[in-house]
Amino acid sequence: MKKYIYLIKNMGLLTISSFGSKLLSFFLVPLYTSILTTKDYGIYDVFNTTIMLLIPILTSGMLEAVLRFPLTDKKNKNEIYLIGAKHLLRGFIILVLIYLVNYFFPVSIILKQYGILFLAMYFTAAASQLLQNYARGIEMVAALAISGIIGAVTVIALNIWFLIFLKWGLVGYFLANIVGMLLTIIYLLFALSVWKINPFKKIINKKLEKSMIDYAIPTIANSISWWVNNAADRYIIIGLFGLATNGIYSVSYKIPSIMTVFQNIFNQAWSISAVQEFDPNDSKGFYKNIYRMTNFFMVIVCSGLILTTKIFAKILYQGQFYTAWKYVPFLLISVLFGSLVGVLSGVFVAVKDSKRLGVSTVIGAFINIVSGVLLSLIFGPIGAALGTTLSYVVVWIIRLIDIRKYMHLSINLCRDICTYILLFIQALCILFTKSTMTTYLLQTIFFFIILITNYEEVRTLLKKIKH
Repeated sequence: MKKYIYLIKNMGLLTISSFGSKLLSFFLVPLYTSILTTKDYGIYDVFNTTIMLLIPILTSGMLEAVLRFPLTDKKNKNEIYLIGAKHLLRGFIILVLIYLVNYFFPVSIILKQYGILFLAMYFTAAASQLLQNYARGIEMVAALAISGIIGAVTVIALNIWFLIFLKWGLVGYFLANIVGMLLTIIYLLFALSVWKINPFKKIINKKLEKSMIDYAIPTIANSISWWVNNAADRYIIIGLFGLATNGIYSVSYKIPSIMTVFQNIFNQAWSISAVQEFDPNDSKGFYKNIYRMTNFFMVIVCSGLILTTKIFAKILYQGQFYTAWKYVPFLLISVLFGSLVGVLSGVFVAVKDSKRLGVSTVIGAFINIVSGVLLSLIFGPIGAALGTTLSYVVVWIIRLIDIRKYMHLSINLCRDICTYILLFIQALCILFTKSTMTTYLLQTIFFFIILITNYEEVRTLLKKIKH
């Protein structure tokens, strides 16, 4: 029981953090969509997604090692942090050089125009990710939760001030997010006592650094592939339909972000418990129970959000952004499969098999690009959402097969597949049913059918509540 309590405790702390940084900002979407143009939002989105790609490449994947290694090597935690910081600074210097080349010999006009903001955003994002991973690695989840609240309050307050009162537009949106991450960094530097570590100390433990590099390098392919799965659709849309369409498409992610919040909370807490409680036989059913309940929760939330997609869209998406609702259902399903992949990933993290993780995500990324382009040419921008969903399904299938090397995981696969088929049909119905009353009637019927299909989990939850 202690393992469940520990996982729930960490999820509770991370919920506080993520509620601040994700859910509160979720309610600012009407502000963004009423003040920023679709092109402005498209520019910010492409900068943000590009930074997420560059971080694992320029840091040599070391930020993943900073999370994994302290979990089983507390005595060398300071050196682990310093190794991560060294690779972060090295990558940032490379990025500055790239920016200078582009400044004098412009390849990207947008990068030249917003270059300083891009560099500041990259550095604060990478540094905050380093410190957040280190906090999870040394199991200081409370500090991580507080930092999330600090960052969220800052970003929200500054967005209101910069966008409404100062009317700084896109520049204000950039600055609000940069300052929010900067304050998060400052807090964690003191909360984790990182400021006491001598940054000029010579790294003596070369063996440790080599072990971290050996673990980190395969995660680059994994991170890039996940980035492709998360961002390729945006670039496909930019290439085929332009920045303005990407601005609309990017806004469509705001409803799926409700699910993503819970997914990120779970993944952060799970990455700790999965390592500590690894059992090849899963004799106590810990992994099985976590997978089943994660699947049930995400399926129900996914179905519920598909049901209410148009309602949320009317509240959140202003003016020309409203058409973004049509992309939401399939993006919701992609988040569902992303959550399941996250549960399965815990096994590979526990055994430090980063190579096997990378193979499945590389395959998924390839499928995302190819299917995204082909389906977009056939169906328009919604094809990119379909390609993203397909890629996550493929990664999930591969992980289910690969996991058998390390663990026997007992799940009701036939029942689950039936549930996923129902979700796909539900997504199609909301797209093609014109009558509003008929749409909500069908959606409600699908929701309850899915609930009944998962009656075992419902019964388990009711028993837990009664006791």
